[in-house]
Amino acid sequence: MPHHRLAPTAAAVLGSVLDLHLTGGHLVGAVAPEFCDAASVYLLERWLAEDAAPPTPDAPAIEARRLAVRVGADASEDWGGIFPIDEVVVFPRDTPYARALADGRPQLLGGVDPHTADRLTRSGRGDTRIDGLLRTASFLVVPLLLRGTAVGFLVCTRGPGARSFDRVDIAAAETLAARAAISLDNARLYERERRTALAIRNSLLPAAATSAPGCRVAHAYQPAGSAGVVGGDWFDVMIRPSGRVGLIVGDAMGHGPEAAVAMIQLRTAVRTLAALDTAPQELLRHLDALAADTPGASFATCLYAEWDPAAGLCTLIGAGHPPPLVRVGGGRTSVVSLSAGLPLGLGSWAAEPTVLPIREPTLLLLYTDGLVESRHEDIDIGILRLAHHLNAARGTPQAICDTLLRLTADRAPADDRTLLLAELSPPT
Repeated sequence: MPHHRLAPTAAAVLGSVLDLHLTGGHLVGAVAPEFCDAASVYLLERWLAEDAAPPTPDAPAIEARRLAVRVGADASEDWGGIFPIDEVVVFPRDTPYARALADGRPQLLGGVDPHTADRLTRSGRGDTRIDGLLRTASFLVVPLLLRGTAVGFLVCTRGPGARSFDRVDIAAAETLAARAAISLDNARLYERERRTALAIRNSLLPAAATSAPGCRVAHAYQPAGSAGVVGGDWFDVMIRPSGRVGLIVGDAMGHGPEAAVAMIQLRTAVRTLAALDTAPQELLRHLDALAADTPGASFATCLYAEWDPAAGLCTLIGAGHPPPLVRVGGGRTSVVSLSAGLPLGLGSWAAEPTVLPIREPTLLLLYTDGLVESRHEDIDIGILRLAHHLNAARGTPQAICDTLLRLTADRAPADDRTLLLAELSPPT
C-alpha cells in the first residue's frame, strides 16, 4: 500500500480543541493510516509537570508519557492492553527517541530499534499482532519542537510493502509536528489554568452538607460556561459563638482572576468577622469597607443569615442581593422582604436587619441571581418561579437543592448559579 500524504481532514482539525488527549488523537489521525501504518505521540513527563529546570543533555534516560496511538484504522482502545494511554515509558539515551530529543532533528531507521523491539515483545505478552508491528520497513521519530526545545516526539512506522520515508515525507512530518507542538502547548496551558480555577473554586466550597444544632445545610452550584472559568459566586457556612450558624451567599461581578481574588478576600473577611462574634449589621458594614479597597469587589452583592437555635430567631441582612425564600412547615414559599441595601464597596451601604421568629420547621433558601435573572423577563418573575419550584420540592436539603438547580437549568447559563439551603428546626 503506498503512503505519500497526510490525511487533510484530520490535519485540519489539529488545534481545534484545548484538550491534550484529543489533540494527540488528531495528530495520529492525521498520519495513520494514509501517511504511515502506525503512529504514536509521546510527551516529556517533565514538560507536562511544568518542570522549569533545563533538560540534562547527557541524562541516562528520558521519561515520556504516551498520549495517543493509532495502528492502521484501529481505535486506540483496540491496542490499550499493549499501549496504555498515559503510560510513562523510560527511553535510554541510545534510543532514536532520546537522540531526536537531544538533537532536535528527525531520526530515520530502516526498522524498529532493538530497545523498542524488546519492549514491544515484553508488553505484547504473546499477542500475535506484535509480529506485524516488528516487521517495520521504515521507522521515523520526529521531535515536537516548541520555541526550539523538544517537548515530545511523534513516531511513524511503515510496514513491508510500503516505500521508506524520504526527505519529502520527513519535511511534511516536521511541518505537522511544529503545528502539533503549538496546539499541545495551548492545550497544556489551558489545562493548567483549568486546574488552577478548579483548585480556587473547590477551596471556596464548604462541605457538601453541614450539620449544626437545629440546622441542616446543603448547597448546589453550577458555573457559567466553561468549567475552567472561575466565576464570582461564593458562599459559606460558619459555626458562630454560642452555637449560632452564619450563612452567606455572595456574587462578585465578572469572571476570571479578578473575580476570584475578590471573592476569596470577601469570604476570608466574613470568616474572620464571624469568628470575632461581630453582629450581622456590623459584619456587612466592615465587608462594605473592605470591598471599597479591593479591586474587583466593588458592586459585589451578598445576603447574610444568622440562625440562633436557642432563641429560635433567624436574622437576615443583605447588600443589593436577591431576597431569600422561606417555606414554613408544609405551607407555601414566600419571599422575605428585606430593608434595601446597596451593593458592597460603594462606601454608602446601610440596611436594617430583618429578624424572623422560627416556630416550626422552616426551609430558608439563599441563592444568586444566576437562578432568577434573564434577559427576557423581569427578575421578580424569576424569583416567583423559583419559589414555585421550592413549593413542590421534597426530600433532604441536598435533594431539594439538586432539584432546584435542575429545574432552573439553562443550556448555556450566562452566570454562575448557586443555592444554599438551610433546614431550620426551632427549639422544643
